[in-house]
Amino acid sequence: MALLQEWRDYAYSDEMQNSKEGEKLWQNYFTLEKGIYEQLLSDPSNVVEGTVEELAAKYDVPLSMMVGFLDGINDSLRMENPIDTMEKDTLVRIDIDPEKLYYNMVECKAEWLYTLPQWDEILTAERRKELYKEQKNSGTIHNENRKVGRNDPCPCGSGKKYKQCCGR
Repeated sequence: MALLQEWRDYAYSDEMQNSKEGEKLWQNYFTLEKGIYEQLLSDPSNVVEGTVEELAAKYDVPLSMMVGFLDGINDSLRMENPIDTMEKDTLVRIDIDPEKLYYNMVECKAEWLYTLPQWDEILTAERRKELYKEQKNSGTIHNENRKVGRNDPCPCGSGKKYKQCCGR
């Protein structure tokens, strides 16, 4: 069985989702994940390569957690890794696309990641704000044929009531 399937079967099992042990697992995972991102974002132009096992050793995380990390970051890479068939000796490449990564962190509501201070050197505050707003608006449905009421959310996507935003 591929490592990714083993990770998902374990981490997302019913017993892990609804238990103290599962809560500990995820707290530990998020702490380790944050540490890896702090290192990666300190030098975002550096492309990290190695086997899954080598990267787990490099970042001092258990193999299963490295697999979970690679699963989470895969959509934010310039070229995705073969995570479905990944084994410990599979060569992987972490070449992040900073804008995609930031957008995906916002989508996952991972505030502990998209507020890391390393982002200040990678994306301007203005660009981060644009990406944040773009992601938040991606799930918003706008009905152009209906008149906006005073207490309705503003159609500009600000999240404010119309009367407090564009309705002034």
